[in-house]
Amino acid sequence: MPSIRTWIDRHRLLTFVTIAYAFTWTIQGALVYSGMGASWTHSILIGFGGFGPPIGAAVVIWASGGSLRTWVGQMFEWRIGAKWWALALGLPFAVLSLGVLLFVAAGGPVDLTEFESPFIYLFAMAWGTVWGGGQEDLGWRGFMLPILQDSYSALVSSAIVGVTWAVWHLPLFLNATTTHGSWPLSQQLLWMVSILAGSILWTWMYNGTGGSVLAVAVFHAGVNAMGIFHPADQEALIPNGVPDPWLNLLAEVTGVLPLVAIAILLVVVYGGDRLANREPPTPQDAGLPAEPDSETTA
Repeated sequence: MPSIRTWIDRHRLLTFVTIAYAFTWTIQGALVYSGMGASWTHSILIGFGGFGPPIGAAVVIWASGGSLRTWVGQMFEWRIGAKWWALALGLPFAVLSLGVLLFVAAGGPVDLTEFESPFIYLFAMAWGTVWGGGQEDLGWRGFMLPILQDSYSALVSSAIVGVTWAVWHLPLFLNATTTHGSWPLSQQLLWMVSILAGSILWTWMYNGTGGSVLAVAVFHAGVNAMGIFHPADQEALIPNGVPDPWLNLLAEVTGVLPLVAIAILLVVVYGGDRLANREPPTPQDAGLPAEPDSETTA
């Protein structure tokens, strides 16, 4: 009878997804059940639940006899060149600028009299990299993606990761105190599109940098933080405290379109096979040993 570690090693992706979902859904499901209101404690616990993917990856790497140091080291790989750091830090502003231009062109009202402090952006970036989304990438990009790309193209792998990643967020839609929980169905569907497009962008960043999860996490945090600086007129979006459905949908659509356009451009320029001008990182680059001969990975 095979040991638990042997079974895990033979079912790497199945084990990873199961643990990632179980950990996150338990934490965030408990928050939904508790009825806890919005607060710093609530935000910290939501972020804690986001560690499901890296925990799942760590368990599989440990069970398979891989190198946790190599895997975690992807989060500290900063030597990627000035070009990639310029893209990781600057492309989110391009996404925001395109989205704002589309919003204004479609008649969306803006208020240019007030802007948030740059210090808020720096805090959002730091928080988003280590606790507010970027921590997930050690699992989705630093573990799941290399395994999938060992068998599938970068584009197909991105789609699989994207769908898995999107469904993993389900508890947030059931929690009325989160941003996701307040969205109507139309915004939820648009968010799904943005996740799939974003998954292509994150794959491009991961493959192009040779496996820097740090760059992906910073890029991820930057895209998430851009909403802070969108100049949409909040009084028009939420008159008398009641969201205007048309204007909010317009803001969401114009925010998603740049991500979709960039994702399509990347596929055209680099091709769906690798989404980069270099070979993608392998499972071994992510700390995993070669698969056992009798591998039946799910």
